[in-house]
Amino acid sequence: ACARRYTWRRRKMGLEAIRYDASAGRLQILNQLLLPSKSEYEEVTCVEDAWKAIKEMKVRGAPAIAIVGALSVAVELRRADPPTPVPPPDTTAALKEFVATCFDRLKSARPTAVNIAEAAKHFKQLAAELCDSGKSVTECRTELVQRLEEMLPNDIAKNKAIGKNGALDIISRCSNGNAGGKAKEKLTVLTHCNTGSLATAGYGTALGVIRSLHEMGRLERVYCTETRPYNQGSRLTAYELAHDKIPATLVCDSMCAIAFKERGIDAVVVGADRIVSNGDTANKIGTYQIAIAARHHGVPFYIAAPMSTVDFDLQSGDQITIEERPSRELFFVQGQRVAAEGVGCWNPAFDVTPADLITGGIVTERGVFPPANLAK
Repeated sequence: ACARRYTWRRRKMGLEAIRYDASAGRLQILNQLLLPSKSEYEEVTCVEDAWKAIKEMKVRGAPAIAIVGALSVAVELRRADPPTPVPPPDTTAALKEFVATCFDRLKSARPTAVNIAEAAKHFKQLAAELCDSGKSVTECRTELVQRLEEMLPNDIAKNKAIGKNGALDIISRCSNGNAGGKAKEKLTVLTHCNTGSLATAGYGTALGVIRSLHEMGRLERVYCTETRPYNQGSRLTAYELAHDKIPATLVCDSMCAIAFKERGIDAVVVGADRIVSNGDTANKIGTYQIAIAARHHGVPFYIAAPMSTVDFDLQSGDQITIEERPSRELFFVQGQRVAAEGVGCWNPAFDVTPADLITGGIVTERGVFPPANLAK
């Protein structure tokens, strides 16, 4: 293996899923399988390291997957002797082929998340244009690395815009209370899975909206689901919220309906792994049932994601490929079997929420859109 590990005490744990030193071309990812009890960073020295980290869910969240993949290509392009069977590209033709091969490998790790597929499409096209422009291989490599590295700061800027747009829309829609209730100064929000700093370059998408509400002094409390079977909510989101001193309550996935009835939830905001042209949205398994319960209780349901998560090539959620995870993720907890021998398992990682259940809108860095208007 070409990964090296770096460990810090938990008290020093930061909320950085990705550490990148552009001056040294050094990439590290936080192994999120170990959170919240242990903070361990693994150095990604090649594209294969990144593929394994994505596949094993050491790094997760659609934006973070794309960024880690792109930066792993930058790491290899910065080095004269990459530790892979692929020789360093020393001609423009070889460089173009190298970039295409790297991204084809990376996007195979987790097929549902669209961001890595969009990054692959973009950078393969960019490499082709550069390499066919008459520039030297060194010039092409330098420009490619620069553009790959820009993904990290660009993502943070987009997330802050998403956070502000979503917070203002929720305040506008919900401050008077759902169903004509009493005006509310502070709002209570429910979220699912992890969409914060650990799923992005920083700040977060849906959790960025929640952070913005908190910074504006308009958040009463956030309810976060545990998000079975990988517990991204209890392990990651709860940790982020506690770290940032945002008032939070953890609930089981099966408690959402009664929470809508009894805990005064004003809005739901979740992230997305792929949004298609008609607004149908694939997100972490369990999202669909939350949207149904929210609709029944008249609670606006929002999706928060960058425009890079929108796949305009697909017309309907029925066309989204849904990743199925191994049965051991349900059968075992920390190595201990918790399910009876002989029982079968179905473990889809995502479900698709129909556009008509996304009643609040789709929050992007460009604004908040009704699902039907997204393609316009």
